[in-house]
Amino acid sequence: MTVPSSNELICLEHIGKDYPIISTGAGRLRTVFELLTGRAVHDYYRAIEDISLTIHRGESWGIIGENGAGKSTLLKIIAGVVKASTGTVVVQGRVSALLELGTGFHPEYSGRDNVFLASALMGWTRAETHSQLDAILRFADIGTHIDQPVKTYSSGMVVRLGFAVATALSPDLLVTDEVLAVGDESFQKKCLRWMEDFRARGGTFLLCSHSMYHVQSLCQRTMWIHGGKMHMQGESFEVTQAYLAHHEAKNRKDAPAVTTTPALSAPFPMLAALWTEDKTGTRRELFDMAEDVWLCGTFQTPEDQPTVLMAGVVRMDGTPVFGTFSNDAGFNANRLAPRIFGFRVIFRRNALLPGRYHLRAHTLDDHGLRMFDTREVTITIRGQTRDHGFVRLEHEWGPGHKAPR
Repeated sequence: MTVPSSNELICLEHIGKDYPIISTGAGRLRTVFELLTGRAVHDYYRAIEDISLTIHRGESWGIIGENGAGKSTLLKIIAGVVKASTGTVVVQGRVSALLELGTGFHPEYSGRDNVFLASALMGWTRAETHSQLDAILRFADIGTHIDQPVKTYSSGMVVRLGFAVATALSPDLLVTDEVLAVGDESFQKKCLRWMEDFRARGGTFLLCSHSMYHVQSLCQRTMWIHGGKMHMQGESFEVTQAYLAHHEAKNRKDAPAVTTTPALSAPFPMLAALWTEDKTGTRRELFDMAEDVWLCGTFQTPEDQPTVLMAGVVRMDGTPVFGTFSNDAGFNANRLAPRIFGFRVIFRRNALLPGRYHLRAHTLDDHGLRMFDTREVTITIRGQTRDHGFVRLEHEWGPGHKAPR
């Protein structure tokens, strides 16, 4: 185990967590016996496996992944709620965690009483809680409900009170699990403002969320957990874009029509090769926003004559972005060899937003009506922007005026 520096709040090395699988009463007894005697549990489910993570003071981290990936389990280990089955965990400093609705709240107690209960569970003294009580109640903003039993609260009210308590004393590390997914819009904005201010003051937090917008806006770095394992970690924009591209591909309805190299005896024009390169002729699949993208290809025809082509861009989920026909531009492919022709389409200063895309080419009949063959290549556009959609349109903001009559 490496001794963490004073600048490291969290140091996880090869963390794993197993949960026993219990399907029968006899299985429950066997599991209890195995746990009491220190023996290895016979049947178990591995929630997370071999995850390492170091969080330094002042950093903001996002945790993303599908439901059941192991995100909440990891946060519970960091918060000290759950003990890891394997690996080592070192946590330095005070940690405030808002993991589940009503964590640390007693349903029969009033909201006010639960403030003192939850703060005591977090290690605060009664004097510390008293000093922050007005600020907590003001932030929660649940009015006279503060003196009503928590069991009468809505889920949004519970989160309001829980977030107010968790953030009252500005902890060394704040751990939140989907806290922004519950509550009304005004409270979400209040939470976002607090987290932005907390980060600006040098605070450290760990945010688990399905909202890539919130992760990109609030977090400097992000870890993507998939199937209980660390799939990717790094700069937030890069990781979230890869995650979104993964889901676009997963949700794709139709598989692409990609052919193998055709025989020269094919009765219609067929694509032989398709690739992307930059303006220097270097073959590439990774491009920056606004960079020229060259789509190049070859095709063969039985009549040894060029044919109409179509080229375009689709998202990973198959949504069309742009397409163009060669005959609209008056272009005829050049002959490279008997029955072999070449072409290129240059997307000048490509307007695509960051993400992964398919570039496709099609051979058509002489009238551009019947499609014969399709090939595609995948490219990644990188860059940092908060624009939404498929492409970035040239635009500018300016002063407004009254509507014309």
